[in-house]
Amino acid sequence: MKITSLRTYLVAPRWCFLRIDTDEGITGWGEPVVEGRAHTVAAAVEELSDYLVGQDPTRIEDHWQVLTKGGFYRGGPVLSSAVAGIDQALWDIKGKALGVPVWDLLGGPVRDRVRVYSWIGGDRPDEVASEALARKDEGFTAVKMNASAQLRLVDTPAATQAIVDRVASIREAVGDDFDIAVDFHGRLTLPMARRVLPLLEPYLPFFVEEPVVPEMSDHIGEVVRSTSIPIATGERLYSRWDFKKVLGQGIAVAQPDLSHAGGISESRRIAAMAEAYDVSLAPHCPLGPIALASCLQVGFATPNLLIQEQSLGIHYNTGSDLLDYLVDPSVFRYEDGHVALPTGPGLGIEVDAKAVERAAETGHRWRNPAWRRDDGSLAEW
Repeated sequence: MKITSLRTYLVAPRWCFLRIDTDEGITGWGEPVVEGRAHTVAAAVEELSDYLVGQDPTRIEDHWQVLTKGGFYRGGPVLSSAVAGIDQALWDIKGKALGVPVWDLLGGPVRDRVRVYSWIGGDRPDEVASEALARKDEGFTAVKMNASAQLRLVDTPAATQAIVDRVASIREAVGDDFDIAVDFHGRLTLPMARRVLPLLEPYLPFFVEEPVVPEMSDHIGEVVRSTSIPIATGERLYSRWDFKKVLGQGIAVAQPDLSHAGGISESRRIAAMAEAYDVSLAPHCPLGPIALASCLQVGFATPNLLIQEQSLGIHYNTGSDLLDYLVDPSVFRYEDGHVALPTGPGLGIEVDAKAVERAAETGHRWRNPAWRRDDGSLAEW
């Protein structure tokens, strides 16, 4: 079997899909994207296709090594995301060729179902408590929220208390048999993290995600030591070498994104590294159905999986949503806050190619907003 073509599709709301075709008629799908830089990643995939066309798609590890290390310049979000989508599609092809799910090729399932969480708002909150209650009524057992809008380098007591009150309102509404993850998107400086996180402790957050920017990875241990709340990070770390900086500093949850961190192959290795540090895995995935399917294949075969993010109804999904590009969306049916083991070959989903092609005719140019503080300086989004 040989690879005959690679084609990318930019589809709403902000995704990039990849289709890899073979001379035996087997097609694999991947999701290579950096949110807000989808065209750039698509160009990287096109450059990497020069090597891949004519190759045997089942030599996944060898291709991963060549694509990541065969160029003099390597790493970073764009190249790692391009490789991630290619890697997903190659695993999809191999599973389909053998007639088995990817989790079977990874050693088989270690659980019968995977717990998932749902997003609510938070950075511009109005009724976050009612949103959390609505998710609870839908059967979810956990939600994640943005903790705040833009913050000053050291913000006021009022801004600090607003974050605490927001989390407190949700805890009061949903009770203690429900988990609340709090995502800071790197909006805290180290001084603000030391101020804010201890004040959230009475409300027992499930975890606090990315309290500081990834450039501060060398100092994440200071954040860990300042609070009893489990600290999660990793959506902007792209390899096991990036994760080396944080795993030994006491973080509780590693969050590689399978569309950024080298795909199924590298995220599987990151999960194994994390297990050696007693760190759980919670893959980052506010993306589309191919990325989620890839996450679930890894999650079902990973002993230290904690929970899985999924984007159905997330505030970014304007104009299209998670299930719109699937022939059979029931594969992502959630019951009691869990998703069942997918049994289909490859990634376990059937992408609606015609729907993808129609959406790609319009495409998208999604960009994240540039936030500014009240003095006009740039703030972390």
